[in-house]
Amino acid sequence: MNTVLRVGFIPLVDAASLIVAAHKGFAAAQGLALDLQRQMSWATIRDRIATGRLDAAHMLAPMPIAAALGMPKGAPRLIAPVALGYNGNAVTVSERLWSAMVEQGATETGDPAANGAALARVVQARPAGSGPLSLAVVFPFSPHRYELLDWLSGAGLVPERDVRLPVVPPPFMADALEAGLIDGFCVGEPWNSAAILGGHGRLATTKAALMGRGPEKVLALRADWAEAHEESALALTRAIVGAARWCDAPENREELVALLAASDALDCPPEQLRPVLSGELPLDATRRLCAPEAIVFHAEGATEPSLGHAEWFYRQMTRWGDAPGGAEARAAALACFRPDLYARALG
Repeated sequence: MNTVLRVGFIPLVDAASLIVAAHKGFAAAQGLALDLQRQMSWATIRDRIATGRLDAAHMLAPMPIAAALGMPKGAPRLIAPVALGYNGNAVTVSERLWSAMVEQGATETGDPAANGAALARVVQARPAGSGPLSLAVVFPFSPHRYELLDWLSGAGLVPERDVRLPVVPPPFMADALEAGLIDGFCVGEPWNSAAILGGHGRLATTKAALMGRGPEKVLALRADWAEAHEESALALTRAIVGAARWCDAPENREELVALLAASDALDCPPEQLRPVLSGELPLDATRRLCAPEAIVFHAEGATEPSLGHAEWFYRQMTRWGDAPGGAEARAAALACFRPDLYARALG
């Protein structure tokens, strides 16, 4: 009889490895049955794994680091034995903001330097007293926030003074943009494509353009659960790596689209999923931007929970005042990522 694991996920394309592991036999081959539980916000994911309502979760890579550093206070220690891929995010802005950026030199190539400079000129040209623009992020401790902070500051803008970064859960980003509640956002797919294909947004840049191959999500486990269920933790790691390899194969793309579009998965139209999986992101309803590494599930070490990636996130957290400095805090941050368990699982 297979061991049942309760696994939480947010409806995002980078949850694909979990969904495929559950539906294509990768988990069953490891003696596991995954009870996938869709959640709508990262705060809910955090709280449900902390209280033991989930055994494992699709999670933003900085979240286990934040927990290790006492954010929130009393949070249980979390570990990441496997990563869930590279990239997957993009920055989308409203049609109105994009028009203003184009007047200031923005281009449809997604070039972060040119478009960041254009955004800065738009901010500088705003009338006195008009207030800051708002570019939403998905969670305070998120790759999205650190990418935007780096991009905005690199363009000469002061985050939170010139551009606010409010938190909006991923599934609500496109709706918030359409309603005019925000001027743009950084989020994972399919929510950029949903806004752009719906006629409410335009692509400003991508995570691949900002970072190359950038770490994004991990599989998170409570450390005490992983210690008590070590074989299940290793088996789940193997299942995810196998599923990630399957997700990367071009011949599986249409089946992957169908799995992700299903009502018990992302529950969205297939046309919102194909762009990122084919490496052709929408510029508008008909035109596409070639982005071959828009998302990577397995290739080039995408599933390894690299200590270098943990170091990068920790440095961003200290740079922006989110985490304490010092050798003890750094050691706690790096201890969350477990390449040793990853190596043991794959043998």
